[in-house]
Amino acid sequence: MSYIFTDTHCHFDFPPFSGDEPASLLRAAQAGVRQIIVPAVTAENFARVLQLAADHTPLFAALGLHPLYIAEHQDQQLEQLAGLLATKPAKLVAVGEAGLDLFMANPQFMRQQALLKAQLKLAKQYDLPMILHSRRSHDQLAAILRRCDVPRGGVVHGFAGSLAQAEAFVGLGYYIGVGGTISYPRAQKTRSVVAQLPLSCLLLETDAPDMPLAGYQGQANRPERVLEVFQALCQLRPEPPDEIAEHLQQNACSLFALN
Repeated sequence: MSYIFTDTHCHFDFPPFSGDEPASLLRAAQAGVRQIIVPAVTAENFARVLQLAADHTPLFAALGLHPLYIAEHQDQQLEQLAGLLATKPAKLVAVGEAGLDLFMANPQFMRQQALLKAQLKLAKQYDLPMILHSRRSHDQLAAILRRCDVPRGGVVHGFAGSLAQAEAFVGLGYYIGVGGTISYPRAQKTRSVVAQLPLSCLLLETDAPDMPLAGYQGQANRPERVLEVFQALCQLRPEPPDEIAEHLQQNACSLFALN
């Protein structure tokens, strides 16, 4: 049986997809990937991500300022983001990738938090969900989300925390992004978490070209490998695959208001 998937997190504006978009989208489509959310990470990428979404039916845009690039982000880029959101581009479906990261050498954590809060405010103002990055910062992120209400919620992508941390995000109205990490037998904590959470709060993603699956180490990740993330998830869940696939696709369409 063939299934329909949405890759809810793919940096399609990066190599190896740049300049190879039609062939890459064909490969994704052959694996059942009908829609791909492309989150920008810096203001420099905003125009490219919006243009990709305009040019290619399967692609949808998200615009945000990623914490890993904190040294690049200036106040005027936040103003640029606000200005673009105000124009309501046709295929803009979220604010992100934004969030917190305590894994970096020089996190500038106060600035990270201020930037995140500003983007949460924009998501609320323009009635958009958030695509959130979190490394070694789940508890700090949850604390901010409790204080900064975003009616449309969002997704904590590439989640690798505990079950209690996942349940805290779900309780705040956020989905949990499931990626290639679960293809590694050693990722026991993450595999256990996605096995126990309700299907109603899970989303599929690749984070391509990052986060390669087991067996593809050293290679660029690709959106068609959502199918293999799905297969890995099916091995961890008690439900039949068709029920899992249906839930995952409904979740993506619901969060990002996709057709």
